[in-house]
Amino acid sequence: MADGDGLGEAAAAAASPLAPAPGLIPPPGWRERLRAGLAGTGASLWFVAGLGLLYALRVPLRLCENLAAVTVFLNSLTPKFYVALTGTSSLISGLIFIFEWWYFHKHGTSFIEQVSISHLRPLMGGTETSISEPGSPSSNRESETSRHNLSECKVWRNPLNLFRGAEYRRYTWVTGKEPLTYYDMNLSAQDHQTFFTCDTDFLRPSDTVMQKAWRERNPPARIKAAYQALELNNDCATAYVLLAEEEATTIVDAERLFKQALKAGETIYRRSQQCQHQSPQHEAQLRRDTNVLVYIKRRLAMCARKLGRIREAVKIMRDLMKEFPPLTMLNIHENLLESLLELQAYADVQAVLAKYDDISLPKSAAICYTAALLKTRTVSDKFSPETASRRGLSTAEINAVEAIHRAVEFNPHVPKYLLEMKSLILPPEHILKRGDSEAIAYAFFHLQHWKRIEGALNLLQCTWEGTFRMIPYPLEKGHLFYPYPSCTETADRELLPTFHHVSVYPKKELPFFIHFTAGLCSSTAMIALLTHQFPEIMGVFAKALGLQTRRRSSLQIT
Repeated sequence: MADGDGLGEAAAAAASPLAPAPGLIPPPGWRERLRAGLAGTGASLWFVAGLGLLYALRVPLRLCENLAAVTVFLNSLTPKFYVALTGTSSLISGLIFIFEWWYFHKHGTSFIEQVSISHLRPLMGGTETSISEPGSPSSNRESETSRHNLSECKVWRNPLNLFRGAEYRRYTWVTGKEPLTYYDMNLSAQDHQTFFTCDTDFLRPSDTVMQKAWRERNPPARIKAAYQALELNNDCATAYVLLAEEEATTIVDAERLFKQALKAGETIYRRSQQCQHQSPQHEAQLRRDTNVLVYIKRRLAMCARKLGRIREAVKIMRDLMKEFPPLTMLNIHENLLESLLELQAYADVQAVLAKYDDISLPKSAAICYTAALLKTRTVSDKFSPETASRRGLSTAEINAVEAIHRAVEFNPHVPKYLLEMKSLILPPEHILKRGDSEAIAYAFFHLQHWKRIEGALNLLQCTWEGTFRMIPYPLEKGHLFYPYPSCTETADRELLPTFHHVSVYPKKELPFFIHFTAGLCSSTAMIALLTHQFPEIMGVFAKALGLQTRRRSSLQIT
């Protein structure tokens, strides 16, 4: 098996964060030291004071007599009482255990721990023990880590998102399930307002209507507003876009409406180009019209791809990338990669990867796994685990295995969908890079490409888990990429529907309170069973335990 440490050191150095220069943290002043000392000794002082007060009041409170009375009462109890007591304790702790287990699997945290941290800790005076100065190296390191976590947990528009009317709604009609979450659709509404509106919309009544339509939550109300905009202006491109996305029930109908939108959008775009230098408002209007035109052409390319006209789709995408190179943030190259893989134009795929699989550019599952697929393609048809274990791996096989390790380190959720160990659902409109949502979006469109290459899935199945065996903690510490972000589970649960079981990696350890309640439930149930089966023996044991406890308490008080 190839060693994962043989991957490019340059990529690892560029992808890993630089350690800040070491420095000295100024020592705290006498006020901080005094405050820390008082906070540390406060609990001990209260404990000693309580013991002293208890000792001083031992005679008025008649502690010895009361303790003796309690002991006599406990000795007079029958075994049935202990059976009932331990059985009730076992039942209550079992219910708490079941609730903790359900809450942990639903929210990824312990309910008791969350309540303790959120509510009890402030009441007990819990504070942060370490405070970093604004200019200290530890503060700089924390700010750098937080900035990286924010960038890693940024939600991206899915480049291959489906059509709401022609695909998502048809799924709802058939299954009765909603494939999109409210959070996902709310993000799409924000995207539409960013792409399709600007400050000059009040100059055109149709754009004013569409500005309200993009903010509308009710789909029938949005469609009605689009028709109102067309009544005011028959060349309102954004109205056609909304109807194509949400009202069209087939891809053919959506393509027809997008062609009408393209005709209107090109006219408006040429008009905006002529007026762009007149004022800043006209420049903003040109940016909006550019976004509308690019969006329409891209969706037309996706319609052509879905209707089998793949070469036409590839041509539209290439023209878009040449005509509007600054709009690389739309990730049109990922649409192009999928279409070229469908054409089996692997040389063209490699050319696209050579441009976009660069150290300075952000990565994605489509980039990493497509690069792995191309290297796997050269060796997968002749690969055999038995033969490889006897003679070792060839250079090409080592390159393929290292590419798979690189892809799995970037997104460890993808192999389970490619190997059909987990069922696929419709991809969301937004994805979280390195998360389960991105894995679903990639596998939904690219599974067929892996199946088409003989032996590719076999090689993936034999080698993907080696990423975690051969590279110690690749996700927690990071090898070729930053350490795996801890916020993916929360974001994926917001993006993916509730009927989907979210893939979590790395697996979280069970919280302490789940172990505690499970042990408490088991032990009390065992005591209840023993007391019920052997009442005499358990009664003698309880009396002996009570007598020993009484003696110890009497010695401590006297």
